[in-house]
Amino acid sequence: MTKKLKIKVCGMREASNIEALTALPIDYIGFIFYAKSSRFVSDIPIYNIPNHIKKVGVFVNTTLDEIKKKVKEFDLQVVQLHGDESPELCKHVSELGIETLKAFGIDDDFEWKTISDYENTVDYFLFDTKSKAYGGTGQSFNWEKLRENPYNKPYLLSGGISIDNIKEAATFKDERLYGLDLNSKFEIQPAIKNIDLLTQALSIIK
Repeated sequence: MTKKLKIKVCGMREASNIEALTALPIDYIGFIFYAKSSRFVSDIPIYNIPNHIKKVGVFVNTTLDEIKKKVKEFDLQVVQLHGDESPELCKHVSELGIETLKAFGIDDDFEWKTISDYENTVDYFLFDTKSKAYGGTGQSFNWEKLRENPYNKPYLLSGGISIDNIKEAATFKDERLYGLDLNSKFEIQPAIKNIDLLTQALSIIK
């Protein structure tokens, strides 16, 4: 690999699991504030997350006021918008001075022009597998579709990344690939990560 990819582990909830995770060499830890998710959190457990790991709040079709409230309450460094948010909302979030990600569900029929208005409103794109449930499928999409992406915006790759395909994901040839988003394929149950499996995965790509 020519560059070090950022690693985001998303969907955390339990204090002891968070403590074990933050001992690993990761860059982002994600908390899902979407009530319909099996990894939903209403509160982040009180635990001193190291400063080098950025706390990410994941939101789906919520209001700017609610996002601002959570950012302040939990000292979030990053907001991930994972629903049908408008470019205007993305811009307002970015103007809070917080790192902003916008997720898009990808399938073979995805039209790249549909995200053109977002290019200048967020810091990063996040490409996930298309789902009616706004993520959480545990399935990967055809990564070759990313070669049609006409935008220079750096992105995180998400959706079905597992111990079996993480090397392939990490060596995907695209200078815009900024990081990998790890979630359901590294779980014992929803919101509880398998630390041994994550350790193994990190040893493959680091």
